[in-house]
Amino acid sequence: QVQLVESGGGLVQTGGSLRLSCAASGIIFSINVMGWYRQAPGKQRELVAAITSGGSTNYADSVKGRFTISRDNAKNTVYLQMNSLKPEDTAVYYCNIDFQGRWGRYDYWGQGTQVTVSS
Repeated sequence: QVQLVESGGGLVQTGGSLRLSCAASGIIFSINVMGWYRQAPGKQRELVAAITSGGSTNYADSVKGRFTISRDNAKNTVYLQMNSLKPEDTAVYYCNIDFQGRWGRYDYWGQGTQVTVSS
């Protein structure tokens, strides 16, 4: 069994900051990629940022320069520092991991955390 526990969402005003955390636990041999996705009402889920085990990062154009993804491999935890938040960042944010388990490679999602940016 694998668990992803997300935290850090909430309500913030335009220009404010939030930090999301996602801790993975369970039968995980290694985590290849950790990422954050988001889904706004009526829209498709989209990649926000991802980070490999080696530290390479990838960001959506809409968040470059404002969001920073990082990870603590010892704690199997990924973070998303979100600065200069805009109303269009409002969405449910989901953590995702691509990991090596006992029987193979798996992809797993967190339950989501709501981020609301008021104008």
